[in-house]
Amino acid sequence: MDINSKLLNNTGVILVSHGSTLPFAEEVFVEIKEKFIKATGLAAEIGYMKVSEPTIAGAVEVLKNQVDDLDKIIALPVFLAPGIHTNIDIPQLLGLDSLEVDPRCPDGNYPEEHYLSIADDVDFDGEIKLLSSIGPRDELLDIIDKRINEALSESKLDDDAKTGILLVTHGSRLHYNKEFATALYNKFEKTCELPSSFGFMELCGPSIPESINKLVDENGLERLVVVPVFIAPGMHTTHDIPHILGFLDDHEHTHEHHHEHSHDHGHDHTHDLTPVEFDGEILYPEPIKADDILIDILISMINEAC
Repeated sequence: MDINSKLLNNTGVILVSHGSTLPFAEEVFVEIKEKFIKATGLAAEIGYMKVSEPTIAGAVEVLKNQVDDLDKIIALPVFLAPGIHTNIDIPQLLGLDSLEVDPRCPDGNYPEEHYLSIADDVDFDGEIKLLSSIGPRDELLDIIDKRINEALSESKLDDDAKTGILLVTHGSRLHYNKEFATALYNKFEKTCELPSSFGFMELCGPSIPESINKLVDENGLERLVVVPVFIAPGMHTTHDIPHILGFLDDHEHTHEHHHEHSHDHGHDHTHDLTPVEFDGEILYPEPIKADDILIDILISMINEAC
């Protein structure tokens, strides 16, 4: 996919990510960056909100060293849905105004140890253009279909086994994530001939167990494909959701989960403890990762904005 030729000079791109103590996400984002640069010819660097390096301020410094006379930075949040991170944290970390009042700290006086308090300031005199999150784009359905087909190719059951699909995402106390998941699922449902539903890992409903139990009860399923609608593998996709699905015992889940979430995320991680009542086959494919379709989406977002 071609990039707007006007962007090739004096412009850099920050691919903004959350950051993780686990290696999986960083490996995926390095691949996303490499594919993005190869496809566009633009200077680009990953900027992590916290935990990982380079930070957002650090990514700005990398771009300043890479691009002669850099006068514009496009900050592209590689997040599926808007929320506190895209509307509050990332703007502030870029030296921009938040898009809304922070419900965690309405007066803006964050504790000294908060990541917004300790983050380095961005040193850049040019234009910084912050784009929105990815949103429920039609192209995501192609990735979801690909993951479903990959999972079914590994099934031990016959092709005619009664099969259902569950799309799973994180969940949020704010309305954005649920709006994203609902809009994406509504599009998916129109294209999927199999019984389907969606569920949230935490913070809002329907929960994963609730959705699975309802889907199974109503359709007599023998096989279920649970698709994690996440960009990169990490604690949620490798531990939290597998634990909910019954793939991990409590000891495995508790030990690893505590390690990852020792960093402040601004919310707790209490999951629905309702048991999943399904003894059929559960297939659990990989998340989106550095899929070529995702790279095309990111390029489209750049072109649409510029």
